[in-house]
Amino acid sequence: MKPRIALIVGSTRPTRFADKPAQWMLKQAQARDDMTVELVDLRDYNLPFFDEMASNAWMPSQNPEAVRWQKKLAEFDGYIFVVAEYNRSITGALKNALDQAYQEWMRKPMAAIAYGSMGGSVALNHLRAIAVEMHMVPTRNAVHIGGADIMKVHPMGQNAPIEEIEANLLPSAKATLDDLVWWAKATMAAKRDVQAKAA
Repeated sequence: MKPRIALIVGSTRPTRFADKPAQWMLKQAQARDDMTVELVDLRDYNLPFFDEMASNAWMPSQNPEAVRWQKKLAEFDGYIFVVAEYNRSITGALKNALDQAYQEWMRKPMAAIAYGSMGGSVALNHLRAIAVEMHMVPTRNAVHIGGADIMKVHPMGQNAPIEEIEANLLPSAKATLDDLVWWAKATMAAKRDVQAKAA
């Protein structure tokens, strides 16, 4: 069975840059025959700031939009996050979206395409720490767009098509997606084993 992967766009600003790397990463994932991928945009979920009595690890969420978000996440076997670096961390919208679920993230791998002046590396490290707390499996490899490359393709720079820096990104994209598929298959097999023993 092919892993089902969500490509989650983690920025919601009207002027966000995220769409360019998101569409590029979607294309890389769709070119493979060992996964299915769906773009999941946080703009499509009107999530409140987390205001539940507790995480859904402990009790069901009450907000209908949070429940709709959880149901969407539950459809997938792994995640690729499009990570913008805001002041050396992830966006508030992404942190809130992470907090709005718990059980749905558990024992699934996560990878990322990150961007910023330093390639989004500090933000991605924050995300990895959050993912570990939520029992996700962060992949070693990730795609980073930074330095001269980010200025080449960002609207505040030359706003060139991302294909102009593609040669710099393809090796890390392949390594990242290879990691993600391996861990998705491993965690899927482990969960099937647990279910079989419980039956």
